[in-house]
Amino acid sequence: MLNTWFQGVFDSDLTSVIPVTDFLLCLGVSLVLGFLMAAAYMVRTRYTKSFVVTLALLPAVVCVVIMLVNGNVGTGVAVAGAFSLVRFRSVPGTAKEICTLFLAMGTGLITGMGYLGFGVLFAVIMSGMYLLYNCLDFGSKKNAAMYKTVTVTIPEDLDYTEIFDDIFQEYTLEHDLVHVKTTNMGSMFRLTYYVTLRSIAKEKEMIDKLRCRNGNLEIAVSRQETSAAEL
Repeated sequence: MLNTWFQGVFDSDLTSVIPVTDFLLCLGVSLVLGFLMAAAYMVRTRYTKSFVVTLALLPAVVCVVIMLVNGNVGTGVAVAGAFSLVRFRSVPGTAKEICTLFLAMGTGLITGMGYLGFGVLFAVIMSGMYLLYNCLDFGSKKNAAMYKTVTVTIPEDLDYTEIFDDIFQEYTLEHDLVHVKTTNMGSMFRLTYYVTLRSIAKEKEMIDKLRCRNGNLEIAVSRQETSAAEL
């Protein structure tokens, strides 16, 4: 009797209805696994509350969608199209965030197909490997402090082509002029270099020589950052 309450308006006698107990079981397991993956993501990671809550609920959402599609090809194509629209309505994330979202969606797909054991096994193994790689700092950039972005302002009458090459050759392993911009109503140039320092201890000495060369105008040194959307 309970199952008849959850029949669709357009269901026929040939349409199989998911039992309520099975629906609740799959949904409950998906919620537990989503919480597990969200907890694993929060270990040694900068995060926002909205992203963690989304990560915890995403397996359950995907699970329900897969259960309701239930072999209907037309519905499946429509759902895939709806999911693809979400990508263009969201801000690009980091590679780590994209990976965890895919893991959550994979977990929801497995549980939605009814393979609860495989879903638990998949979530536990992937969460464990995620924690392991985070604790080992796997793939972390070595000597990251050596890679700097140097921004130098010079007067417009100076030829910026090779003006600082001798200084960079002395204090850096490699340097590359990546950006040139006019500033102060065109009376100055702002040059941006990517450099790899020979020694962090001589960073101030390099800046002092750059100041003598550019007339003590503005100089900025910052750590190089990879693009947020880079995979």
